[in-house]
Amino acid sequence: MKKYGAEFFGTFWLVLGGCGSAVLAAAFPNLGIGFLGVALAFGLTVLTMAFAIGHISGCHLNPAVSVGLWAGGRFPGKHLLPYIIAQVLGATAAAAILYIIASGRPEFSLSSGFAANGYGAHSPGGYTLLSGLVTEIVMTMMFLLIILGATDKRAPQGLAPIAIGLGLTLIHLISIPVTNTSVNPARSTGVAFFVGDWAVDQLWLFWLAPMAGALLGAAVYRLIGSPDQPEA
Repeated sequence: MKKYGAEFFGTFWLVLGGCGSAVLAAAFPNLGIGFLGVALAFGLTVLTMAFAIGHISGCHLNPAVSVGLWAGGRFPGKHLLPYIIAQVLGATAAAAILYIIASGRPEFSLSSGFAANGYGAHSPGGYTLLSGLVTEIVMTMMFLLIILGATDKRAPQGLAPIAIGLGLTLIHLISIPVTNTSVNPARSTGVAFFVGDWAVDQLWLFWLAPMAGALLGAAVYRLIGSPDQPEA
């Protein structure tokens, strides 16, 4: 239960910090933090939580990461469903807190998106479904490669949170214009629950693509990351 609690609060922080920066600060009058600030905020949430709870639960904060680590032989299947449930609940709780805060401003409206992920008319840059699908698969695949590589016993010890946090920052810098960046089904679900309508209708993509990307990332790392066999 301590592991599940850690995943709940870790995912809570990721959504509150990342989506909160997008909703409250990205376009704040005159001094908004913009895409760069939001990307950095998501990276910082993972970096800080990796140091805070990595030793408790592994700090997945993301159903796709849990699935990828399981596929990569790093995580037992018996904990997979409870982790995913804890992550989705944490994301939804954070979205609820964010809604309470954001709705305190008279100009607030859910029609602005509430940091939800989307494609087509709901993509920040108007990108198509295919663009969103490819982006989410590839970005999640690379995220899993970073995670599996940085946490490998052969990698420099103690630096994994930095590599993973910066990796997520880079992923957001690339893909915010395309889908508002998911690579995390829990993050997408939490805010979609409050937006409803189109955000729920398009939510399937932000479960399917990150899961597919995570499995691809695990497969690639098993291929390139397995120790070399000694020559005969």
